[in-house]
Amino acid sequence: DVTLDPDSAHPQLILSPDGKQVRCGDTEQNLTDTSKRFTVDRAVVGNQSFSSGRFYYEVQVRGKTEWILGVMRENINRKERIIQRPQYGFWTVVLWGGGYYEARAGPDVPLTVREKVEKL
Repeated sequence: DVTLDPDSAHPQLILSPDGKQVRCGDTEQNLTDTSKRFTVDRAVVGNQSFSSGRFYYEVQVRGKTEWILGVMRENINRKERIIQRPQYGFWTVVLWGGGYYEARAGPDVPLTVREKVEKL
């Protein structure tokens, strides 16, 4: 059960009170800048972390036209532009352009889906 870390959320991201949902607001909130907070890319991380083992989680993306979902190394610089590739500590799957899915693998791997993805 993953909850999102409000201290890491970019100021434009609005978290639900229970920390399980996030949406992008129209403007940035006036939040305290901490070393954990993303300030360039609109991102947020979960409160839970892991270093080994197998993990399973589901994320609802129904109705969304763009998203990025994945895992990252803990020591990422959150104050600069993120390059979402494994060599930079990111392992992600994305939807962009309203219908183009890919695994950011360097080189990226296009993903073919039969139906619009509603849950990952």
